[in-house]
Amino acid sequence: MPPPPASSASPAVGRALDILLFLAGRTGPVRAGVLARELGMPRSSAYHILAVLAERGFVTYLPGERAYGLGVAAFEIGSAYLRHEPLERLAQPVVRRLAGRLGQTVHLGVVYGAETVYLLKERPPHASAAGTALITDIGVRLPAHLTASGRAILAHLPEAQVRALYPRPGDLITRTGRGPRSLAELLDLLAADRARGWSEESELVSEGLRSLGTAVFDHHGHPVAALSTTWRRHYTPHDPERVREELGRAAARLTSAVSGRAPGAG
Repeated sequence: MPPPPASSASPAVGRALDILLFLAGRTGPVRAGVLARELGMPRSSAYHILAVLAERGFVTYLPGERAYGLGVAAFEIGSAYLRHEPLERLAQPVVRRLAGRLGQTVHLGVVYGAETVYLLKERPPHASAAGTALITDIGVRLPAHLTASGRAILAHLPEAQVRALYPRPGDLITRTGRGPRSLAELLDLLAADRARGWSEESELVSEGLRSLGTAVFDHHGHPVAALSTTWRRHYTPHDPERVREELGRAAARLTSAVSGRAPGAG
C-alpha cells in the first residue's frame, strides 16, 4: 500500500517529533529559544508546538529554569514499546538464570504512570520459603514508590517527571503503613538509590518481605525496566551483598541485550 499523501499538518507533526527526539537526546531541560535555533524552526512555531506537547503530557515546562524536558507521556510510550515481546524475550533467560543462582523469586517490572507493572516472574527450580506468599504476579500493578523495581526506575527519571507523577500528597499511598509520606521524602530516597545503584524496600508492599531492585537502561541511558528479587525478611539464604552483586550483573546483561547503556557510560 503506498503511503498517504502529505498534508498541511505533516510539517507540524514532523517538527513535534523532532522536538521530542531532541529532548530525548539531552541530559537536562532545554529552553525554547535554544531548541528552535538548534532545530532550525521559527520561535513562534516552537512555542506553539511545545504548548500542545505540554498540554498532552509529552513535555514538561520547568518554570524555575524556564526550560522544557520530556513529560510522563513520552516516557510511558517508550515503556509501552519495551513492555512487548522483545524485552520479555530478551529478559526471560536472564531472569531464569538469576532465580536459579539466588534460589529466590525474580521479577521483571516496568513503570506505567505511577505504578509498577510486572511482566515476568520466575521462581527458582526448587522454591523455598523465600519465594512464598508473593502478590507480585505477572500483570499485577503496585504503587511504584513502594516497590524496589519501581523505585529503581524512578531514581533515574528527571525530577520533573517524578513530580508530575505525584502532584498531590495523597498520591503517596501506603500498603503497610510504611513508606514515603511526602514528595520531598520520596526524592531523598530516590537520590540515595541513584547514588548507590540499587533500590531496596522492606515490608512496604507485604509484611515480612524484602526486595532489591536494579534498573535496566536503553541506548539513551534512560531507565526502561528493572529486575528485582524478593525473599522473607528474616530468611537470608545469601549475604545481601552477594544478592546486590548478582542483581547488578543481571541488570547489566539485560541492558547490553537491549543495546542500552548505563548513565554515564560511554
